[in-house]
Amino acid sequence: MTPGPDLQQLIDTIREDAGSNEVLDQLGTAASTINELTSTSDAALGYFVDRARGAGKSWVEISAVLGVSKQAAHKRFADSWTAAAVLERYTPRTKAVLDGAKEVARGMNHPFIGTEHLLLALFTQPESIVTRILVAHGITEEAVAKAVAPRSPAKAAGAPKDVEAALSAENPPYTRKAAHVLQGAVAEALVLGHNYVGTEHLLLAFYRDSASLATEVLRELGLDEAAAAEAVRAAIEEVTQAK
Repeated sequence: MTPGPDLQQLIDTIREDAGSNEVLDQLGTAASTINELTSTSDAALGYFVDRARGAGKSWVEISAVLGVSKQAAHKRFADSWTAAAVLERYTPRTKAVLDGAKEVARGMNHPFIGTEHLLLALFTQPESIVTRILVAHGITEEAVAKAVAPRSPAKAAGAPKDVEAALSAENPPYTRKAAHVLQGAVAEALVLGHNYVGTEHLLLAFYRDSASLATEVLRELGLDEAAAAEAVRAAIEEVTQAK
């Protein structure tokens, strides 16, 4: 295993990045650097946990490898995607998609936010990378809505029992599959070496669960995982070259 920087190397790097001999400047740089390292480390570990879950491994098996309880592993990796440190990485357009998903769900009289609502909400951002990719592949909002309507359940795993309260709530709960997409988007960003979570990462994260409604619809409408990944790569390269 390639060793990481030792303590002295880390201290030297922080001092250099601070660009000052003022102790408070160095302390501030140290705090920022450590927070970034911690966030990246958690995202890296979360990526491999996500792969294990995708391969069908149980939380019991995963927790045994990590040396923690099943409850601790589940709380850290399945329930923690809403942490402020994670949400801060979402771009304004991605955050707008999350807000749009709430309205899509309410419009369908659903007391939860599922993958289908996230997929439809992507069309609220017509200038985003993903919307342009979808339209280029002939996938319109109308086509997605038509494919979703007859199969979107009135109830879903993780949906609340108090339907009226959930419908009127400011933040309806996400289903397990939708939460998995949001968590997976962070991991997709990590794989691509990005320090932000864009709509393109959400698109790629849909394919982490082949049984989700959004993934089924995307495939039926002609966009499989390989094609989506290639389209995202090309779009990112185009944006990079334009800068």
